[in-house]
Amino acid sequence: MTENSMTPDAAETLLVVGAGPKALAVAAKAAVMRDLGLPAPRVIAVDSHAVGGNWEAGGGWTDGRHRLGTSPEKDIGFPYRASIAPGHNHEINAAMMAYSWSSFLVDRGTYAEWIDRGRPNPPHHNWAKYLQWVAQKINLELVMGTVSSVSSDGAGWTVAVSSADGTSRTLQADGLMISGPGRSDRALASHPKVLSIAEFWNLAGRREIPPSSRAAVIGGGETAGSALDELVRHDAMTISVISPTATIYTRGESFFENALFSDPSKWAALSTVERRDVIRRTDRGVFSVRVQETLIGDARVHHLQGRVVRVADQAGSVALTLHNELRSAQTHTFDLVVDATGGQPLWFMELFDSATTDLLELAIGWPLDSERLELSIGYDLAVTGLEPKLYLPNLAGFAQGPGFPNLSCLGELSNRVLRSDGAKAKDAKNSQARSGRR
Repeated sequence: MTENSMTPDAAETLLVVGAGPKALAVAAKAAVMRDLGLPAPRVIAVDSHAVGGNWEAGGGWTDGRHRLGTSPEKDIGFPYRASIAPGHNHEINAAMMAYSWSSFLVDRGTYAEWIDRGRPNPPHHNWAKYLQWVAQKINLELVMGTVSSVSSDGAGWTVAVSSADGTSRTLQADGLMISGPGRSDRALASHPKVLSIAEFWNLAGRREIPPSSRAAVIGGGETAGSALDELVRHDAMTISVISPTATIYTRGESFFENALFSDPSKWAALSTVERRDVIRRTDRGVFSVRVQETLIGDARVHHLQGRVVRVADQAGSVALTLHNELRSAQTHTFDLVVDATGGQPLWFMELFDSATTDLLELAIGWPLDSERLELSIGYDLAVTGLEPKLYLPNLAGFAQGPGFPNLSCLGELSNRVLRSDGAKAKDAKNSQARSGRR
């Protein structure tokens, strides 16, 4: 392996942009398969911060102190139902338990304490420590740097990575998986009182969030919920939550909702309307129960419905104009605004060169937008009809199941990506048998 390039081994090479839980889930299961003598790709992860960097202070998405919204037992192997290599799935499940959240706590000597405390969700920085522990145990092949460009000749992927010291290298891969939410340092306007989510968490980490008479957080999802959970601990006379929905919805947390996230096998039987309804109620534009309980108890917090269509300076404050479909636009003034609308679904497209974008458009059609990409995601979480493989689990929620974009079924995610030829043949045979019975 040279300093400027990495060439694939005889086995396939899968390159993952981002060294978070999705990358670790795939890399750990690939390591288990190799240990069992099963074919598995070489997995390389590229990250600009560190393993689990988005869960630590400095990663731009948290200060590391807020609690994980999902149970940590939904770890990189959950739900431990391997369906990846016929005749070996039980062995794979057993081996993956060595990389579980519980095994991490046992290794640290804190398992009994965690149980006695009622299995609390850990702060984000502890979740990052868990991911780093897994990476060390499997000897994760990690390249530190920022992906600057991605190209494909139709046979493989070429990924250029720039390091912090100014050097660059080129990685070659047979398959490419995009994970993570993209950049967190962009705000809807350039104004000293309009903060990106990265700027907000930077200030929070230094205890320097400025006091304000009227503060606003734009967004109705998990990113906004975490920001509000922090902002209510600081000096503000009123705090407005701005989102286009009629109210602030609470994430469904019953067995029935959770089961759809853990086991996507029933997802294909749902209609388009049913799928969008499930995602709307349980995943997109919703706050966790814990965050809602905090906000309900704080009389400073209010909801404003609308989409921000204009941002203007008003004597040093920020004037936001909100559009609503059935009523006239309204303008509200704030002295602190946090843009917590979250990552952009197609953030990675700015890395693709024109030839690679053309390949993607040929596979899914034009125009190339989020809806078309979501509809194109196949069972293996890759874009259907595109070679080489491009895995997009963050966009797989609608087509394949709501748990794939988040932490709800990381073990099933790795099953889909790493499925062996034998498992694919078995699936095809079962599908033909079902067709014959109709």
